Amino acid sequence: MDNEKTIRITSFGYLHGAAPDARITLDLRHHFRDPHVNPELRYLTAHDQAIHDAVMATDGIEQLIQAAEAMVDAYLAGPRQDEPVTVAVGCAGGRHRAATVASVLAERCASRGLDVDLVHRDLDKDVVDR
Repeated sequence: MDNEKTIRITSFGYLHGAAPDARITLDLRHHFRDPHVNPELRYLTAHDQAIHDAVMATDGIEQLIQAAEAMVDAYLAGPRQDEPVTVAVGCAGGRHRAATVASVLAERCASRGLDVDLVHRDLDKDVVDR
């Protein structure tokens, strides 16, 4: 990968461990509606259309993704281009909000010709009872 145009995006759940090291960290836990509270959505993941739709319909999510894109662009414009731009997107469990936002951000960056490495650290872990 050409580091000048490489973006590494990791989604994760704070309930499964600390945030990964990243230049940009988005914490979705407290400001955005959690699909986990809906029993019909709780055991689904960001791979399911119902989760994607619920997260993307949340007020403020679109603006947050656009802001994250702008932050990625700012880092890419900076003078240090010897390492990828790293983005960590976290929520409580890592199965719904974080994974959806990370996937959408990755798709948008890739559609602009950037090399994107997307990892869902906690997507396949068990639902955390809370």
